[in-house]
Amino acid sequence: MKRISLEELFRRHPADSYQQQYARIMDLLEQGRLKPVKKAGTNGKKPALFLAYWQVEEQVSSYQELEEELKYHLEPLISIEYYLSHLQAYQADRPWVLMLNRYLKENRFLLEQPESCNERSFEIFGREKFLAREQGRKILKRCRIEPDFLNLYETAEPFAYYTHTRETPQNMLILENKDTFFSMRRFLLEGNSWVLGEKIGTLIYGGGKRIVKSFQDFEFSAEPYMQAEGNKIYYFGDLDYEGIGIYESLAGQRRICKRPVPFPAAYEKMLEKAAKTAALPDTKERQNQNLKGDFFAYFSEDTVARMREILERGKYIPQEILNRKDFK
Repeated sequence: MKRISLEELFRRHPADSYQQQYARIMDLLEQGRLKPVKKAGTNGKKPALFLAYWQVEEQVSSYQELEEELKYHLEPLISIEYYLSHLQAYQADRPWVLMLNRYLKENRFLLEQPESCNERSFEIFGREKFLAREQGRKILKRCRIEPDFLNLYETAEPFAYYTHTRETPQNMLILENKDTFFSMRRFLLEGNSWVLGEKIGTLIYGGGKRIVKSFQDFEFSAEPYMQAEGNKIYYFGDLDYEGIGIYESLAGQRRICKRPVPFPAAYEKMLEKAAKTAALPDTKERQNQNLKGDFFAYFSEDTVARMREILERGKYIPQEILNRKDFK
């Protein structure tokens, strides 16, 4: 037996009134599927319900009964093809499949409203991470229920940004690393509006590869001014395979209202300073060197040659080579 709280039982049917919830729990008690934990006390309402219960696992004595359950008691939306030929797997997955079955029978109307993956997962299975885990994905696959059918969406990491002005159209600049973001923000806060020859209205902190996932949700999470017609989005990161790869992944996102472009002046300044540096650092290990070439399309042949020469020597230029005195 597994202990379950009254609150958890209520969450399985969020749209029901208290009287409906009460009737359902009374029915489960009569069937012997729930037993009250009397020491937990009651909720003080009329009619009262205990605050916790023991959930009695339903026992199915034979594979024949499992087969009958699959054929005659599951929603037609749930495919039974896999489980009919893998009854042992159904026996293991059965508690979760029955939760999905109950949800589709009683609460399918809730699918009309989109919800996050974790919200929908808790609504169906009482576990917010279930659909994000391998077991949850496996059960959906076996039932042939597509995630899109559940009308759920993935939530991206919110991105951090500094708004210097909301005037539009404007130039926005994505910065890969935290130090450069803070230095450039400080530079703008000192009364400057132009960075390396471009007027910048907003700085966005990329945080390395995290920005790729963050921008998947750009159309929903970005402020309206950020999506205004005529805005331009620049990208500036480390001059190494990983930094360039981040840009190419970001530029390949279909849901961004504006395709980001590299910030040429910043990369030119990096190369200028690197030429006066005694020794550049070695490229970090295990970087993916398979670039599409989109990044290099925004620079002159001479600039591309200088960039490639550095990369091919196994070196890189960190974004932090530039500081506040270089931004003017």
